[in-house]
Order: sequence, then C-alpha cells, then structure tokens
Amino acid sequence: MARLSFDIITIFPEMFSSYLKESLIARAQAKKLIKINVHNLRKYTRDRHKTVDDRPFGGGLGMVLKVEPIFKAIKALKKSKAKVILFTPRGKKFDQPLAHKLSKFNQLILICGRYEGVDERVAKHLADMELSIGDYDLMGGELPALVLMETVARLIPGVLGKPQLLKERITKNKGFIEYPQYTRPEEFRGWRVPKVLLSGHHKKIEEWRAKYGKTIA
Repeated sequence: MARLSFDIITIFPEMFSSYLKESLIARAQAKKLIKINVHNLRKYTRDRHKTVDDRPFGGGLGMVLKVEPIFKAIKALKKSKAKVILFTPRGKKFDQPLAHKLSKFNQLILICGRYEGVDERVAKHLADMELSIGDYDLMGGELPALVLMETVARLIPGVLGKPQLLKERITKNKGFIEYPQYTRPEEFRGWRVPKVLLSGHHKKIEEWRAKYGKTIA
C-alpha cells in the first residue's frame, strides 16, 4: 500500500496524463511509494449533460463550479487521516514547512477550481484548507495541484532515491536550503567554479553553501 495517496478532483483530467508518466513521479508510483488518482468531477453529476457549473447568484460574468458534485466526490473518495484542500487565490500561501505537515497524512484530496471560482460552501463546509501557490490568478487549480503534489511527494522516503539528497537540504524548521551548484568543466569561457568547491574541504564547502544559499520558508 502506498504511503500517501493524492486524489485530484478536476474537470480536465487529461491535463495530468503526460506529467504523471514521467521522471521521479512515475517511478514513485511504480514503486508504490505514492498513489495518484485523477477524478473527473463530471462523474459525480446526476443530469445527462453532466453539468458541473452554473451562473452565480447576484449576477456577474462567468460560471461557478457547483457544490453538489464536489460534495459527492469527496464523500466517495475520503478515507481516514485525509486532508481536503481547495486551491484559491484567497488561500494560505503554500510553503515548504506546510509541505512537511501535509506529507504526514495518508491521503490528500485536491480540488481544482475553474472558471470564476467554486461555490463558497465548498470552502466553508467541505475543505479542510484553502491554499494558494502565489499572489497571482490562474485559469484553474490544476497547476497548483501539480506543484503541491510534487513538493509533498519528494518528502516521502524513497521518492528521491538516496535519503541524503533530501536530508542535506532540509533546515531545522522544515524549510529548504537552495544553494548555487556547479559541475564540469571547471572553467568555461573564463567562468570558473569557486575554488572552495574544488578543495575537498567539507567544512569550508558547508560554510560557503550556508553563505550563498537561500533558505526557502
């Protein structure tokens, strides 16, 4: 059984197809470290047109995703120790420490909004958390779902391969250190690799990385 399951609710399931078949995400699924299920919200409608949206009360441009099919999807999918997340520009800013907290759950249900938004009753009564990946607006929640999924998945033991690859980058407060990286050749067009990285002096290399690295969240 997978350590963590991601259940993504969307009206555009094909947007995820190619991404989930590549690189470390594909390998992690094959090794059953994580499980990713993409669910078409239209499956949880009851009319022959499979309607998932309607005009907003009070008027306005665009359409709003309905609460009923989302309620049915969550009811069908939710298991124990699950977290239901709705992506919205109004949500809490997603960061590395939060990714660590989310990696402790058994299941993350990710609701991808579209059009002019999602009926507010989803946020108030169905979602455990509203999240944003930045102070900008997107066409939907599919990209944020991929961002969260990859950020959280790489924290699951075995997903990155060697445990030290992750361990050396994580701070005491569960943030992430990103420092400059170089590889061969040592010199290219007069641009040289810093001498300290060629010295083999591990303590000095750690000090250099601490000096020039950036702590994320």
